[in-house]
Amino acid sequence: MITYPILKKHATLGVTAPSSGVPSELHDILKQSIEKMESKGYTVQCGETVWTQSKAKSSSAQKRAAELNQMLQAEEISLVIPPWGGQLLIEILDLIDYEKIKSKWLLGYSDTSVLLLALTLKTGIATAHGTNLVDLRGEYSDPTTAQWESVLSTKEGSSVIQYSSQHYQKEWNHDQPSPTVFHLTEPTVWKTAGKQDVQVNGRLLGGCIDVIRHLIGTPYGNIADFREKHIKNESILWYFENCELTTADLRRSLLQMKLAGWFEQSSGILFGRSASNTPVGDYMIEDVYQELSDELQIPIVYDIDCGHQPPQITFINGAYGEVEVSGGKGKVIQSFK
Repeated sequence: MITYPILKKHATLGVTAPSSGVPSELHDILKQSIEKMESKGYTVQCGETVWTQSKAKSSSAQKRAAELNQMLQAEEISLVIPPWGGQLLIEILDLIDYEKIKSKWLLGYSDTSVLLLALTLKTGIATAHGTNLVDLRGEYSDPTTAQWESVLSTKEGSSVIQYSSQHYQKEWNHDQPSPTVFHLTEPTVWKTAGKQDVQVNGRLLGGCIDVIRHLIGTPYGNIADFREKHIKNESILWYFENCELTTADLRRSLLQMKLAGWFEQSSGILFGRSASNTPVGDYMIEDVYQELSDELQIPIVYDIDCGHQPPQITFINGAYGEVEVSGGKGKVIQSFK
């Protein structure tokens, strides 16, 4: 069974930095993000870690874990959301008290996704791969990003539909602030290996492949145990996004997942857009996707709304997903069952 938290109106949000905090020169954007949440009727509890950053992390592993544990165990907090990702969240995975976590949402992406996936695999509590707090500071959100609230407010037993965006952001441009934070200039096109229409379903799991690959072989990446305990051996529909890997490194990571059994009983794999995917010689990202599709004999969808080229669909780890791709457009139905 999967446990689905629910976000209610005027809920209390916990803001903590289990990976990177916000350096002093960027405190203004964090304050804007908090004010935006308060203007929407939320109460915000902000931890100390979000305001500091040194040695590629917000603070010591012990302090980050203690603050996160406090928020995960607090009855009054309905959603825990870091300001953004970072590099070294994996340092605190073995300091989290998984037995004492209350049912609540954890939302984010990038380095946060290593915590999202580990928490869902260990506990069966659904987690949300989607926007970061600092990306919610604009005057308004684009339609894709804005759905985080409706997704996290979905009741157990119900479903929620999201669609591919119209346009995406090619690169960050912090020197020119936008009312929606993002500069959505490029037409969004969802693609498939083999260029055929795709309909695929399964239990959603995934995250930023740069970091979640490091769960392989640890107590926090036991896919077989999760499948047996929480989803009754249903098939898994994976979603990944690549932050910094070359095509060869991505290929190695995917093969490691395959050899570790992560792709057994998998129905398909979805890949987010990426400004990385750097070719190695003439080895292109399309080659990686086609080889994977041929080897696993499952559909591969790519350039979806997920990851470091916003906007992002909110994917729920543990939810039952149905994905349709046709004519470059995508539709994602998630059922909380």
